[in-house]
Amino acid sequence: MDPLDRLDELVAYVENARSSPMSRSNCVVDRAELIALLDELRGELPSDLRRSQALLDERDKIIAAGQREADRIVTEAEAEHARLVSQNEITVSAEHEASRIVGEARQEAQRLRDEVDDYVDTTLANFEQFLTKALAAIERGRDKMHALREIGSFTPDDGDRPLPF
Repeated sequence: MDPLDRLDELVAYVENARSSPMSRSNCVVDRAELIALLDELRGELPSDLRRSQALLDERDKIIAAGQREADRIVTEAEAEHARLVSQNEITVSAEHEASRIVGEARQEAQRLRDEVDDYVDTTLANFEQFLTKALAAIERGRDKMHALREIGSFTPDDGDRPLPF
């Protein structure tokens, strides 16, 4: 029988006991019967108490294991968080470095374009001067040739030299 049922039985036994004359709180019980009931309860209690203690011990072990697992999960989560933060910092740093390198490359490319444009402009200006002089020399030569044709004879002067091209 369950120890709680035994206690209920004892309470009922005392409640149903005959009252003492002139007293409502005192009663007459059979001592041997009450002691027998209490002995039965005592005999049942140790096994139930041991079982209860074993259950409490098992509960404590489960709680401790759960706490260890929770601590392990928190530690792993903190490590993962640190890894992700570190990885994010590396990514941000790499992006900044890439932006800086691209900016420098663009500046260098613009500088080279400007230098090439200046070189081409200078070369074309020199070529233009050369062509202008050549055209002037050609025009003078043609004018001289036309003038000599009009006179009737063409004889080269010693001062006339061939064109430099």
